[in-house]
Amino acid sequence: METMDMIKKQKKELRKVIKERIALLSVDECQASDALLYERVLALPEFKNANTIFCYVGAEGEINTLPILQEILVAGKIPAVPKCISKGVMDAYPIRSLTELQPGKYGILEPISSGPPIEPANIDLCFVPCLTCSKDGKRLGYGGGYYDRYLTRADFFKIALCRASLLVDDLPVEKHDVRMDLVITDCD
Repeated sequence: METMDMIKKQKKELRKVIKERIALLSVDECQASDALLYERVLALPEFKNANTIFCYVGAEGEINTLPILQEILVAGKIPAVPKCISKGVMDAYPIRSLTELQPGKYGILEPISSGPPIEPANIDLCFVPCLTCSKDGKRLGYGGGYYDRYLTRADFFKIALCRASLLVDDLPVEKHDVRMDLVITDCD
């Protein structure tokens, strides 16, 4: 049986490998991948039926989710965007426009919200960032634990967006790692 230290070490090594793969992706590859992911997201019944959608804002090297957020707004749904509150803790804040986003603590666009956050129980669907995933929903994030902590706060549908070129067959997991309900890629 693997020890927790072994699993942490495996995750750290895999993060390094995946970040190296991401660095090799061209701008054209990323834009084509993002466009396919966007089309797949819009076709999802879970997207069509959701009212309040929690969606991250992709940082450099991640999937560009701004078109998804714009579509949520255009469709009259409520977009909830993560905002870091303290180390390892985030909340979801509503936005009415993409202009309500500004760089936060880590340079990632966050809501300029002064109002209350959206309670996790009021979220229908959540798009979760990842470095990599396995097709069965195991997710490797960046190691801060923000999403694993947040995702345990309610029972909404969780989708990881992952480029097919970054998928892995299996991932080491710890007991606190939250499995995704669905993994969407840019390939079948």
